[in-house]
Amino acid sequence: MIANEETLKLLMIKAQGGDKQCYSSLLVECEKWLRRYYARKINPAAIDDLVQETLISLHRKRSSYDSTKAFLPWLAAIGRYRWIDSLRKIYRHDHDELYEEMVADPQDEDVTAKVSLERLLGMIPDKQAEVINLVKIEGLSIHEAASMTGQTESLVKVNIHRGLKKMSALIESA
Repeated sequence: MIANEETLKLLMIKAQGGDKQCYSSLLVECEKWLRRYYARKINPAAIDDLVQETLISLHRKRSSYDSTKAFLPWLAAIGRYRWIDSLRKIYRHDHDELYEEMVADPQDEDVTAKVSLERLLGMIPDKQAEVINLVKIEGLSIHEAASMTGQTESLVKVNIHRGLKKMSALIESA
């Protein structure tokens, strides 16, 4: 059964009144609804944890529900806040990893290679460096790079070929 607004609202009102069976049914239906809600927003592997965190928040905030208002927007707001919190955790973690990379040992081969590559890209024309970066480093398709740069697909291919050839010549001459 997919519960609708009226059913969920009625279950919540009865749960606020102390009906344990209605509260249990409400949680089951909210779990189903939240799984569908998050399925479009996050990695499937993270859905279980986020649904549980949201249900805990629903439990803590259940007394704040106003029975004169719709239930699903209230639940969606709680879900959205939990989703945003999870994104903050992810981005904070990514930021910490990025910071660790930024303070890497300058003698590290990866750091030296990245600096050398950036230096080489700076020595070729900007249009060539841009498409090499987009296609060869970031992994975009020729079509995507063409759309982003305003170049034709043929020109993107030519610029990549010429840029790589010039970079090879620079490496050989060094």
